[in-house]
Amino acid sequence: MESGILYGIGVGPGDPELITLKAVRILRLVDAVFAAASPQKSHSLASQIASSHLKEGVSVRLLNFPMTRKEDELKSAWLENARKVLSILKQGKNVAFLTLGDPMTYSTFGYLMRTIKEIAPDTPIEIVPGITSYQAGAATCGFVLAEGEESFTVISGALGAQRLKEVVKHSDSVVMLKVYRSYNEIRNILEDLDLADNSILISQCGLNGERIIRNIKGSTNKTPPYLSFLLIRKDRPK
Repeated sequence: MESGILYGIGVGPGDPELITLKAVRILRLVDAVFAAASPQKSHSLASQIASSHLKEGVSVRLLNFPMTRKEDELKSAWLENARKVLSILKQGKNVAFLTLGDPMTYSTFGYLMRTIKEIAPDTPIEIVPGITSYQAGAATCGFVLAEGEESFTVISGALGAQRLKEVVKHSDSVVMLKVYRSYNEIRNILEDLDLADNSILISQCGLNGERIIRNIKGSTNKTPPYLSFLLIRKDRPK
């Protein structure tokens, strides 16, 4: 039996109107849908966004991806999840894996895709791009990421702010994702670089409780929500 197709589908940052028409079309056709969740959570924001577009009788199955840096635990989880997805694909059924934002940008889908290719390299895989949180946030704020010959860099703040010092030397704008855990360290470094008043903190973009702080200099020490990121320009935001 021919394998079904695995679709990696980006459903956007949170606003249900920012899912693409192509994503909606495919979700109405696939036989099974998966989404990532941490072991501590029994829900998925990506599945909520996509829920109204699923074929009748199809529900979202959650795959646990542990929040750890232990390589052996991560590889074990990727392998287990890949086998669950492959068990459906081998029945000739088409499968969608949902991810917030875009499947190729800081997404669990990349790990799943690579593991499936290692186990079953002939598995057909198609990727449907999605709108990222920082694209939506820039639009909400009217923040110009780049124009003309300018450049911008996207980095993660999950391990703190040290990379920011180097990256900002070579970019006109910086997008820093995953800032919630190290926010105070990141803000302090931005103040040292005299960039805090050129930085915008966006939390819960497109969701209930969305919050935008347009100048983080002297802002509260309170840790922002998990879904938070920074838009930073060397000159004042336009």
